[in-house]
Amino acid sequence: MIRDAATERQVQAADPANSTWLSANAGSGKTRVLTDRVARLLLDGTDPQNILCLTYTKAAASEMQNRLFRRLGEWAMMEDRALRDALERLGTPQAISLRSARTLFARAIETPGGLRIQTIHSFCAGLLRRFPLEARVSPQFTEMEDRAAQLLRAEVVDAMSEGPERHLVDALALIAPEGDLDPLLAEIAARRESYLAAPDPDAMAQWFDVPRGMTLRDYYEICLDPDELELVAALRRHLRRGGKSDATAADKLDALNLDATPDGDMLGVLENLFLFGASAAAPFAAKIDKFPTKALREADPALTERLNDLMAKIAEGRATRLALAAMERTRTLDAFARVFVPAYETRKLLRGMLDFDDLIAKARQLLTDPAVAQWVLFRLDGGIDHILVDEAQDTSPSQWAVIERLAQEFASGEGAQPERNRTIFVVGDKKQSIYSFQGADPEGFDRMQEHFRTRLEAAGSGLNRLDLEHSFRSSEAILRAVDATFVGPHREGLGQEVPHRAFKDRMPGRVDLWPPVEKPETEEEEVDWTAPVDRIGETDPSVVLARRIADEIVRMKAEETIPVERGHSGVYDRRPVSEGDVLILVQRRSPLFSEIIRACKARGLNVAGADRLKVGGELAVKDIAAFLRFLALPEDDLSLACALRSPLLGWDERALYALAQGRPGHLWPRLRDARERYPETMAVIDDMRRQADFLRPYDLINRLLVRHDGRRRLLARLGPEAEDGIDALLSQALGYEQTEVPGLTGFLEWMETDDLEIKRQAEAAGDRLRVMSVHGAKGLEAPIVFLPDTAKRRVDVREKLYDAGGMPLWAGAKDDMPEPLLDLRDGLIDKQERERRRLLYVAMTRAESWLITCAAGDVGTGGDSWHAMVAEGLRGAGAETAPMPGGDGLRYAHADWACGDLLPGRAAAAALPAAPDYPAVDAWEAATGPLSPSDLGGAKVLPGDAEEGDGEAARARGTLMHLLLEHLPALPPEDREAQGRRLIENAAEAADLDDPETLLEDALRLVAAPGLAEAFRADALAEAGITADLPELGHRRLHGAIDRLLIEEDRVLAIDFKTNRLVPERPEDTPEGILRQMGAYAAMLARLWPGRRVETAVLWTAQARLMPLPGPLITAALSRAALA
Repeated sequence: MIRDAATERQVQAADPANSTWLSANAGSGKTRVLTDRVARLLLDGTDPQNILCLTYTKAAASEMQNRLFRRLGEWAMMEDRALRDALERLGTPQAISLRSARTLFARAIETPGGLRIQTIHSFCAGLLRRFPLEARVSPQFTEMEDRAAQLLRAEVVDAMSEGPERHLVDALALIAPEGDLDPLLAEIAARRESYLAAPDPDAMAQWFDVPRGMTLRDYYEICLDPDELELVAALRRHLRRGGKSDATAADKLDALNLDATPDGDMLGVLENLFLFGASAAAPFAAKIDKFPTKALREADPALTERLNDLMAKIAEGRATRLALAAMERTRTLDAFARVFVPAYETRKLLRGMLDFDDLIAKARQLLTDPAVAQWVLFRLDGGIDHILVDEAQDTSPSQWAVIERLAQEFASGEGAQPERNRTIFVVGDKKQSIYSFQGADPEGFDRMQEHFRTRLEAAGSGLNRLDLEHSFRSSEAILRAVDATFVGPHREGLGQEVPHRAFKDRMPGRVDLWPPVEKPETEEEEVDWTAPVDRIGETDPSVVLARRIADEIVRMKAEETIPVERGHSGVYDRRPVSEGDVLILVQRRSPLFSEIIRACKARGLNVAGADRLKVGGELAVKDIAAFLRFLALPEDDLSLACALRSPLLGWDERALYALAQGRPGHLWPRLRDARERYPETMAVIDDMRRQADFLRPYDLINRLLVRHDGRRRLLARLGPEAEDGIDALLSQALGYEQTEVPGLTGFLEWMETDDLEIKRQAEAAGDRLRVMSVHGAKGLEAPIVFLPDTAKRRVDVREKLYDAGGMPLWAGAKDDMPEPLLDLRDGLIDKQERERRRLLYVAMTRAESWLITCAAGDVGTGGDSWHAMVAEGLRGAGAETAPMPGGDGLRYAHADWACGDLLPGRAAAAALPAAPDYPAVDAWEAATGPLSPSDLGGAKVLPGDAEEGDGEAARARGTLMHLLLEHLPALPPEDREAQGRRLIENAAEAADLDDPETLLEDALRLVAAPGLAEAFRADALAEAGITADLPELGHRRLHGAIDRLLIEEDRVLAIDFKTNRLVPERPEDTPEGILRQMGAYAAMLARLWPGRRVETAVLWTAQARLMPLPGPLITAALSRAALA
């Protein structure tokens, strides 16, 4: 078969016989190569469980797995000729049998644990769970989310503040910047290894180039001698003879106590007077012959000469002072961190929690620990023959260490089974490394390539180095613009130059550059005083640009077309533009981001909404939170007013004003007294207030959303995008209940302090316009891409701790940094600038046929901004001047845009059929069947019980335990085990259990327990069905089955089995749902056997414990069920 150059290079890269290091340009089909390579490994007979494919994100792992299963599924159903052609295109040898290809789908599906296509964090978590003792972690560890980590860090600091380490917290608080301390704590925790290692007392002084043992106080005592202090006093008197500026300087000197030992305040005043500022041509240089004013200098030349010497000394000493201050600041932090980090690690260990950094670090330690590493590698070595790494440019050094260790044995030819072919495949693109804030190391891509090349060549196998140059995504115009933009200094940070080649070289393309929207020369006139103070003015460049973009998209829909290829012929037709063709990318979620979404919605465009949302900032979540705050504190007038005005209760301003105006006290009593006027509102509020003390936060929110129609009301007012925030809030509530005692007040505090942000799936946006960050768009594409956020941008260094050869240094404010720290800061800025260029590369290469660059504000020249870089590149590529929105701009085009035939637009998504118009049925009448005692509401498990989230496995365990305890007590002891095993084998639920044998052992132990003899008496009825009408529940008929029922002359005892993992200490702690169930049983038995004493008890199978339940306790619970 003859293949084109692009496909041939993909086939070479997918060859499973060779280890390959692949650099893949954007749009070059690297995911296909990965999928092809895995498919060819399977065709070669590799067991699926011997392949490990590591991806950067869960979404990438899911996409790759879906592609692979789709292909294998197609092979299973293809005709012989079609399958043979597909295998030939894949590059497989002719000897591959069609039969074996057709069986791959079943082999992959039946592989224990499935195909190992996962993130490296997921792999490390699985590794630690497989070897928990060797890794020194709990076998049941949980992966800690950011929110839980933040709370745990705060908890550690609180404990330190109340203990003997309080002085460390106080010392840190004195010098820490105002505001949230957690970002600093998070950085300390991320650098935990530095603080767990033994300190080097001399390293810091050596790095700052200050004398060993010198402190800042020591420097203050020697920095100025008495003669120099006397000179300052004389200068103060001399300044009084000068003009206004001299007098101001004298006032500053008057504030100094020249008889005291110099300190930081004194030196700060002298440096302010004697040295130039930070923005001067020579920052912080001495004002030699520039201070004081000329008249005073000439009036006393001797004093001026001595003053020049003093100013030079102050300038020279400033470097020493800053170095000593930075060192003491860092030592204060170091002392705090060396107590904080072990305490933090201990608390995580006690709670069985690991954060994402722990997963990598502990996996690396496990694979390098001399005591167990060889054993672990031997066990793994038999199970991993081929390692594939995706998005390698974003892999961190610690992650590379894990990968390197996994591949070490077969890279050296000394694996557990050296006769098997074993390979490593790495694919990435240094130009697309944009996740440094997550530890990505683009330089590691080249470094690890050299490492593996050396190792594999020494083992006699070698490493293929290949490039994928062809883009299957973008037009020739866009690729030429990309190559022209990243030349000379603009290419720094993008790695070696690899040309871009357009596979679709006949596809028409455009690259447009709009003129920037300049800041208006005159400020906007006074606006209405009632307008929000943070609202951006109508003439603000961001607002103007957002409107231009929205107007242009409307025009495109009406007038423009985009090219569409006829199959794979290279011939192009065109079709009208729709919203789904447009992708708008920004560098950050700034005001411009929000203004674009607002302007597009105002123009009636179908917008998918922001790609990320802060849960606490969503209007739907705010409305629900307001209602919950009112339930927690009825005197909270503002929250009640917000709840009334929200879609949940649907009041308008007029109704709220009529209620609130002129009230003598709080709003709630006023509303309560007027309940006859607002029956619908009061019905909701009364019900929610009755449940607030008994339901967990999740159940309470769900009741508001479902029973009281809150979800439908919110979506009707706020649109379908509000659903994401609502669902995230419910997930928050579940997460809160896993770690905290579920209570409304505590949950509200959790909500107030949580800054949860969730990501919307942009791939599922449908035919809607997408507005998102460049980071979020990685892996996406669109026919038309706008880049509006391209103006000059200040570079902010996010890091608070700088790394000096493994030693963390606290940076502090820029003006307080000594020269070594400033050098580190400059290095970080340069690193960010390089990443910003890579970010522009990613943004430009998302476009298929039309790329539009625009800006709001100053764009500068050269490398000052993305806009200036693209402009320079387009001019170099020969772009022509063309009219654009806002004035003349540039256009670089390729091929005829108005090519081929005009096709119809995108087919609209099929509308859902209208719901049948069923007649309304009263909810109470609809429940025609009998009610079960287990359906009376309330929690069935204690908060944090894993049983709550086990799903099918939990239900299967409970069903089988009840089955065994129903039949085994009636059998002779010697027959119970065999009969129990048969019962399990014949039960369908056994398929959902990992270890049914353990369940059988637990059941046999319970039946034989001496303390449970009464429960398993021979005369007890098993699974006794009872039915009764209960006046307590409005004469509803109940039907249930009691697990063990004992009927005696004067009493009736009902025993219910519960398989909960967490067992309450006291009857009063029993979950509400169980109390209601047992209360219903007691009431039913009292009606069936009047005059006899009715008793109830719960048999907790996890502890083999029979717990009697007091009658008043379950009766009260049944009463609460009646009110629900």
